[in-house]
Amino acid sequence: MAGLRMLPVLVLATLAGCSAAPLPALKPPVPQAWRNASTTAATTRQPDLHDWWRAFDDPQLNALVDRALAGNLDVAAAVERLAAARARYKHANDTYLPSLRADTNQVIQPDASASYFIAGFDALWEAPLFGALKSTHRLANGNFDLARAQLQGTYVTLVADVARCWIELRTAQQQARLLAAIRDADREKLRLLQVRAHLQLVSPMAVGTGQAELARAEMALAEPQRAIDANAQQLAVLLGQSEPDAAWLDESGSQPQLGDWQLTSAPADLLRTRPEIASAEAEVLRAAGDAGISRADVYPHIGLGSSLDWSLNILHHHRLIHSSEGIFSVGPVVDMPLFDWGMRMAQAHAKDHELRAAVYAYRQAVLQGVAESETAMGDLQQSHAREAAAEQAARALADNAVALDRRRGLGLSSTLELQDALIARHSAQLDLLSARAQRDLAYISLYKALGGAPMPPVNVTADYDGPREKAAR
Repeated sequence: MAGLRMLPVLVLATLAGCSAAPLPALKPPVPQAWRNASTTAATTRQPDLHDWWRAFDDPQLNALVDRALAGNLDVAAAVERLAAARARYKHANDTYLPSLRADTNQVIQPDASASYFIAGFDALWEAPLFGALKSTHRLANGNFDLARAQLQGTYVTLVADVARCWIELRTAQQQARLLAAIRDADREKLRLLQVRAHLQLVSPMAVGTGQAELARAEMALAEPQRAIDANAQQLAVLLGQSEPDAAWLDESGSQPQLGDWQLTSAPADLLRTRPEIASAEAEVLRAAGDAGISRADVYPHIGLGSSLDWSLNILHHHRLIHSSEGIFSVGPVVDMPLFDWGMRMAQAHAKDHELRAAVYAYRQAVLQGVAESETAMGDLQQSHAREAAAEQAARALADNAVALDRRRGLGLSSTLELQDALIARHSAQLDLLSARAQRDLAYISLYKALGGAPMPPVNVTADYDGPREKAAR
């Protein structure tokens, strides 16, 4: 009778253990507003996360991005990893389906007087108790979500790298053109100084200074050429090809122009778009699944087993005898941890700690995303101000060169003074090129921090599930 009275207690304890623990609350540390966002309504843009590079209005850049998305090898590898995760995800429940195994065995011994042929079937079904089934679902969902986030992260990095390489390539080509103009002006200036030195109108030191300036101008030409070669080759790698296109090395192309662009947006967008945060959330789901499975392993594994064995006597005292017998059995199967129970408990505790570590890593990923976005937004604002100042300086020095050219035509200034004005104008244009490139790169960094990229095709990222369990944010 005492055993019967304990039966409801055991049943209740079993049912209580059949459900997995709830997912931990992630509590992402997101601020209420962007600190470095523009508040000027006239210049505010909402983020275009899926086509942000089109703000440069550069058909060549648009075509490069399309080619990279189609031909990049990192994207192809990430798609295959997602396909592998999907294949495992579709069969996550198969562990708890009934298993059936058939085997045969011919038992013959040299000194035996009889030989048997044995065939049998073994069937086993383990009940997914103590939260094992839900934990398995969490682990499968986490693996699939992680692969999907990694594919999206590959898209984000690829588009940002293509845009960065193209901007730096075009900027370096324009820098090379301006540096060549400065070199030509320095060469003409040196020629004029040599003529004046021959007439004893300037000291030999002025000629030496002119020679040094020409040498420095020649040296400066090496840097943009190095940048052209490096970025063209990197573009080829990003597009999945072995060498750059000849059209990329056409120096007549202009530097992409971003225009007047600023951003205001809610930081909560990061939780949906930034791949690093999505990956960290998937890691929490994976860790929760691992922890639940480890806790389920502490309890007995309960199932139902069945077997059917059939034997055929094929030889008895060197005479062929075909007699057969069959044995069938069915009943519960219990696998209870005894001597390794402490190890299983230690594994369960370890997985709990790993789950808490995954939650902290998720919060850190959110903080890092906010910090990178704030920094990129601040850089964009500062580079916009620097570009405006560089434009003003370039405009003033260009007007100065035009005025000196007019004065030289009237005989009021010398050709040497004009060369100095041309060098100053080209140097200011170089500064303006650099300022624009920095602003464009800050724009690219901002969208990379926000997780901006085209969405992968639905047939690539789609899962086969209904409403999915998510940790509370």
